[in-house]
Amino acid sequence: MKKHWNEIQPIDQYSVATNGMLQEYDRKIITFLYQPLIGAASYSLFMSLWGEVEENRLWSIGSAHYHLMNVLSMNLQDIYEARLKLEGIGLLKVYEKKSEGERTFIYELQRPLTSQEFFHDGMLNVYLYQKIGRTHYMRLKNFFSDHAVDTEQYSEITRSFQDVFTSEQNINFLQHDANTDSEPEGGKRFIQDHSGQGLPLDDVDFDFSLLLAGLSEAMVPRKAFTVKVKETVVKLSYLYGIDPLQMKNLLLSSIDSEDEIDLEMLRKAARDWYQIQTGDQLPDLTARTTSAKVNRKADKPLSKEDELLDYLETTSPKDVLADISNGSNPSKSDLQAVEEVLMSQKLPIGVMNVLIQYVLLKTDMKLTKGYMEKIASHWARKKVSTAGEAMELAKNEHKQYLEWAQGKKENPTSSRRRKPVRTEKLPEWFREGKESETKEDPTPPESDDYDFEAEKKKLEEELKNFRK
Repeated sequence: MKKHWNEIQPIDQYSVATNGMLQEYDRKIITFLYQPLIGAASYSLFMSLWGEVEENRLWSIGSAHYHLMNVLSMNLQDIYEARLKLEGIGLLKVYEKKSEGERTFIYELQRPLTSQEFFHDGMLNVYLYQKIGRTHYMRLKNFFSDHAVDTEQYSEITRSFQDVFTSEQNINFLQHDANTDSEPEGGKRFIQDHSGQGLPLDDVDFDFSLLLAGLSEAMVPRKAFTVKVKETVVKLSYLYGIDPLQMKNLLLSSIDSEDEIDLEMLRKAARDWYQIQTGDQLPDLTARTTSAKVNRKADKPLSKEDELLDYLETTSPKDVLADISNGSNPSKSDLQAVEEVLMSQKLPIGVMNVLIQYVLLKTDMKLTKGYMEKIASHWARKKVSTAGEAMELAKNEHKQYLEWAQGKKENPTSSRRRKPVRTEKLPEWFREGKESETKEDPTPPESDDYDFEAEKKKLEEELKNFRK
């Protein structure tokens, strides 16, 4: 994630606000439904900020971030990362003001979704199911639900307002307008409940124009794309990695008899599509390990090495294979080999991308599964977690990996005079390590101008002298 010192400092002041009244029931929802997704640090930060707002009030007094560091016993980097998770999951809005070199923040706590909204969200419930498993998920669903009141055998006899009250004309002239006097004074607002807004997903990454271009009015009426439908489409696209062209087919299969889009059918179609693509695995919720591209403009320009590491850490193995092939789609066998190694050895994406580059360039652009699996198991045992660590290990273990690639199939009878080994094309990040390795190797290279007859005569002369 982005380093915290560009965003907050211990001396920066902050105040806490709440978007409506937070109730005890909200605390249970955040504890049992949100905490498994955001972690203990983000949960503690939210509860600490909530505790700074007095009961039945909307604002806290100002404090410095030193205060949070002391209360939570956390460094500022951990607090910043916990804050980002709260922002990303929709529990916190952050406002910043800069004035004469000083920064002041407003942390506005947002109400969580209701239990019904959470379990029908389409994203959060899937992530929670994957995180805690079906058994505990069902226990939580039962905890947040109760028996419905059966009123079918009863008849409603509630009186209306007009049945109970009557309006009498007051002859006294009203000096003030009641509606005008009911509005809060300037700078104030009523203390009231606000419904949770859910995940703050950005729809700029989904091309609705491309989706609608492939759907005629006769297929799907434009009125069917309500705000709720669009929100669900964006969520499913992000959750399962569905592009607009694939989403078109899923929408066509979700039209009901009223020419409306059945959201439950759409979610089921998306799940079925994803499981066909990836098996029975559900998507998991993980925090980004690199800074968002949108914030790069404010940072210093990245070096070539940092750009390469960023590319390897943020690009899918499928796209890396396509880039190596000049944009061509990778073969099914290559994708299957990568998937099997990735799943069996549980390598991070960045490490897997380094492995793909290394194996392809060491085996004449053939993705040999056995060779790749052998190196992958070695890296897994070494607990390699980043692309940079994988590059360094590949440089250090180059000789060993070269022996694995050759399989040690040299003929022992020809060991006296070895043939020159073909020089393989190496990735840019590997060349520096190879050059330093060559400098440290004391073994002189064998000459290609080896004179066999001269050596033979020399050896015969030595034998004659030995016999004498």
